[in-house]
Amino acid sequence: MTADQTPDLPAHLAADLAPDLAADLTPRSGRVRAARRLLRRSVRTELGLFLAEGPQPVREALRGHHAREVFARRGSHPELRAVAGDVPWYDVDDVVLGALSDTVQPQGVVAVCRMLDVPADAVSSSSRLLAVLVEVRDPGNAGTVVRCADAAGVDAVVLAGHSVDLYNPKTVRASVGSMFHLPVARGESAADVVADVRRKGLTVLAADGGGELDLFAAETSGLLAGPTAWLFGNEARGLPEEVAELADYRVRIPIFGAAESLNLATAAAVCLYASARVQHAT
Repeated sequence: MTADQTPDLPAHLAADLAPDLAADLTPRSGRVRAARRLLRRSVRTELGLFLAEGPQPVREALRGHHAREVFARRGSHPELRAVAGDVPWYDVDDVVLGALSDTVQPQGVVAVCRMLDVPADAVSSSSRLLAVLVEVRDPGNAGTVVRCADAAGVDAVVLAGHSVDLYNPKTVRASVGSMFHLPVARGESAADVVADVRRKGLTVLAADGGGELDLFAAETSGLLAGPTAWLFGNEARGLPEEVAELADYRVRIPIFGAAESLNLATAAAVCLYASARVQHAT
């Protein structure tokens, strides 16, 4: 490893890194300490970097050229090393991996990655299917919705209002690499996001358990065939009333059994796949 491979970092962090390049890394090594700081949101925001843990997220980060460096259990993941190219790769022990993880059982490989942020108004005007998360706070749910959106062929996901940080380690793990496949934008105001997607010609649908329109009726009526932006709300409270009122339609998923409702990620998957099925059939 050479000094010119060191990622660009602010001076108050970069001073710790160079001495560790040729040495066995420990949790006290400057480079490991610098990476560990990325478990804090304030540091992620300052540096524009985050940690991706697990084989699939790291694989997709490497394929997308988002990874800056990789820490992996010694002798593990030769398939990832093969695609790492000139990305710095550090063989470390489980103690170091534990220092870089917020889980009890680290997954054996962690990458330092560049943030992927795009502004909400940069979402393409040619988009046919969007998922907008409004005030979603649970990182696992947010990451799972990103994964579902990726599988359903959604053009972009927008995190609106005070939604969870995309780069929370739990969100990154729950997306299982999908966050590297499609734009995930940040919108400060849900009202602004709705206004922007409507200007771009998308019909705005609010997923609402008390909605006036049944999802199956929306599907058979042809409503879902056109460009659509789905609004999904907070896990406990749903969409704020003032946001739901901005939608063109409020759509409910029919419940045929005794369950009170579906959780956020499941509801998002059902709605997005309903739209995807119709759009791919036309």
